[in-house]
Amino acid sequence: MTSASGVICDEGGNNCGNVDGVRALPDEEITVTATGLWERRVNSGQSISVVIAGQLQAVQGPDLTRVLERLPGVSFARSGGLGSQTSLFVRGANSEQLLVTIDGVRVEDTAAPSGGFDLGTLLSGGVTRIELLRGSNSLAWGSDAIGGVLAITTDTSSGVRGSVEYGAHDTLDANASLGLNGERYDLAISGGYTRGDGISAFAGGSEADPFRQWHVNARASANLSDALKLVAAGRYADSKIDFDGYPAPSYSVFSDTPEYQTTKQGSGRVGFEYAGTALNLAGGVALSDTRRAYYDPTYGTAPNFNTVGRSVHANLTGRADLTEHWSLDFGGDADWSRFSTTFDPRQTSRIIGAHALLGYHGERLNLTAGARIDDHDRFGSHTTLGANGSFDLGNGWRLRGSWGQGFKAPTLSQLYGFGGNALLNPETSDAFDAGIEYGQRNAAFHFAATAFRRDSRDLIDYVYPAGYFNISRARAQGVELEGSVRIDGNLAVSAAYTYLEATDRSTGKDLARRPRNMVSVSADWTTPLQGLKLGADLRMVSDSFDDRGNFTRLDGYGLLTLRASVPLGTHLELYGRVENVTDTVYQTVAGYGTYGRSAYGGVRVTW
Repeated sequence: MTSASGVICDEGGNNCGNVDGVRALPDEEITVTATGLWERRVNSGQSISVVIAGQLQAVQGPDLTRVLERLPGVSFARSGGLGSQTSLFVRGANSEQLLVTIDGVRVEDTAAPSGGFDLGTLLSGGVTRIELLRGSNSLAWGSDAIGGVLAITTDTSSGVRGSVEYGAHDTLDANASLGLNGERYDLAISGGYTRGDGISAFAGGSEADPFRQWHVNARASANLSDALKLVAAGRYADSKIDFDGYPAPSYSVFSDTPEYQTTKQGSGRVGFEYAGTALNLAGGVALSDTRRAYYDPTYGTAPNFNTVGRSVHANLTGRADLTEHWSLDFGGDADWSRFSTTFDPRQTSRIIGAHALLGYHGERLNLTAGARIDDHDRFGSHTTLGANGSFDLGNGWRLRGSWGQGFKAPTLSQLYGFGGNALLNPETSDAFDAGIEYGQRNAAFHFAATAFRRDSRDLIDYVYPAGYFNISRARAQGVELEGSVRIDGNLAVSAAYTYLEATDRSTGKDLARRPRNMVSVSADWTTPLQGLKLGADLRMVSDSFDDRGNFTRLDGYGLLTLRASVPLGTHLELYGRVENVTDTVYQTVAGYGTYGRSAYGGVRVTW
């Protein structure tokens, strides 16, 4: 695929080449979340962060939240140990208002009451790139992008790689990948197995609630010509986690087996990419399927509750270079979703949309604006607008700003499940941000400051015992600061700070589990001792509330992680870390346990 700058990248953005002598861009300087096609990040005025393979490897471990919390505007809540239900809040938006894609596939669980994707089921194995757009961007992405877009990309690089890690709570994480890159094709497959005894999901419990998952990813591409490429990707993950019932641990009267949940996720996409001299196209068809089963041994060995959610998504996206400085991004997509549960018969929905963005890209000024229209077979048509821009001030400084609207269609569960209301309207938002930035993230010095605000309306809540209604309004506003500096080539320090006011405008109360202050600081040092690398991560979070009425307070906390790695020859690396060095007691969800001081060590092989 060819970016706006003329740089050809693979669909993961992690293999870039040259066109007509144009210098290839580093991976962290290209983006897909702005418009749906790869382009230079500086062409967009939106707030976008990119995490690449080397950074993921440095952080270590299967838990992706440890990577995501280093980014500005991000907080999370987890109901227990690794693998438990994990919600990610971007600039205070509900977790279900974040659109998540894996290798271009939208992976929301259409059978979940509020939709969205459970990040507890996504581990780091095989992941080579993370891109996070903060702010409403339904203009390019359609429904669900009120809070932003999180795009996950799996590995396509050539060679053989493997890693094994073991540590606290009998946790084992093993991953392997194989990549073949030929003159006209690419093929990559990766897989992993993770398991651990875990901790008690109930904070006051003493028994462990274990977790296990195995997963496999595959990607392939074939160049039919210099301009046309066929692409395919697939993922399957099978997870199981124990959880505490009520009263905890709520063991079966027939056995000592606690309640548990299994989740089976399958997703895949086939498509094409065309890179012409003045026209780029990308399209395909994707499938996402999530099946959950809940087991309570009190009632026997069969699952006592099942959910099935499936969506088929077809899209065509393009960019036409109208003149030297003017371009037109356009696209259309259609989504067919269905859900069913043990107690709810199958229901379906269909949404079709189209969008267009006109862009001007000069030597110093970049402007983009456009519109989108979607038609839903339940609530009718909805129009979305947006615009963003950036201006090069010179000497490395850049101004940027964006305004975007977002919407989220009611889920099938909210329409037809328990408490369903077929008259629901979509949730909507208007989001603004403005900032100034110096340098690029891979440079010796980088700094960015951004002010943001998002107003959301017609938020859907469950009103007991009547059901779901559009009753809530919310506002999230604040400031993000981020910076990094490289000292003498061996020491790098980065930091991100977020001040957030996220309030329910219907009640004036703070939104649940949205701390007002969040700080992440990381340092990495390559020592003179035969490539020994040392690192540290500090995360500090202020108080928040666990409930809508602000009756239950979650205390603030600080967590310190120390990391180290050392190469043993050309192909082998040893690494290890200690998380929560100070053994801090904290909670991200009231009543649910978190890890104390934990140590892990592993070995990584590349060939």
